[in-house]
Amino acid sequence: MPKLAVFPKAYMQALCKDGTMKVSEWVQLADNLDVHGLEWYAGFLEMERKANWPLFRKQVEDTEKSIPMLCCSPDFTHPDGSFRQKEIQKQLNWIEMIYALGGNYCRVLSGQRRPELSIEQGVNLAAECIETCLPKAEELGVTLILENHYKDDFWEYPEFAQQMDVFCALVDKIKHPYFGVNYDPSNTFLAGEDPLELLYRVSDRVVTMHASDRYLIEGTIEDLRKEENDSLGYAKRLRHGEIGQGLNDYDAIFTELKRVGFDGWISIEDGVDGMEQLERSVLFLRKKIKKYWPEFN
Repeated sequence: MPKLAVFPKAYMQALCKDGTMKVSEWVQLADNLDVHGLEWYAGFLEMERKANWPLFRKQVEDTEKSIPMLCCSPDFTHPDGSFRQKEIQKQLNWIEMIYALGGNYCRVLSGQRRPELSIEQGVNLAAECIETCLPKAEELGVTLILENHYKDDFWEYPEFAQQMDVFCALVDKIKHPYFGVNYDPSNTFLAGEDPLELLYRVSDRVVTMHASDRYLIEGTIEDLRKEENDSLGYAKRLRHGEIGQGLNDYDAIFTELKRVGFDGWISIEDGVDGMEQLERSVLFLRKKIKKYWPEFN
């Protein structure tokens, strides 16, 4: 049956940039939430010291939670082979990181959508790099999860596999038991596409999920789709919000996930307006999961 985790969406600047929040503070905040785990981020400032990894694992496990997933952002579409090799080494390090934290899922991405790349070139480069990392993942029992992503905070260009057809082409190219999809319905809106259409195309490969919701600040979905060739402007119309109050149809999403036998982790990307909002999102998802997976507890 699915399990719930949370991600510190509201505290990324504090945890990763200015250091005004310690990881232990986030663990303490999350201890009050009715969830099973915490999704980790490779870029937490305190993760730079490898000696901290087992300490953080113990901190989380002491709250009777676990760290199931690691969020990280490899860039595998750079034309320079030496650059890609460095990104592969980063990914291998992140695989070891989540293993040390006690988790089983490590995110991968395709890379940046550089204008000189053809779709075929980009898919081939990303697939080759991901496949290079899979032996280490399998050795440690870690599944690499490809997310339909928008754009890493530190990238110049949006995600290469942001568009549904490109994402599906990359997913189809990699056949391995330790590779799957991390489905994020909200990111599909950022591509001006339908999150349910994407889910129906990849549901049999989905092993984890990011639960979030978006709402339009202005205009309509049709306006958003008219702008689909201007990726850098997507996010201006959409804002993260409380789950269940935005554009996503969680009944349809969970109906499909239940149909294909999904029993993985659902990590909540919410709480940008505070912990009370995050608590409401947790409650919403627990009710929905209980409806579709009555054995959920």
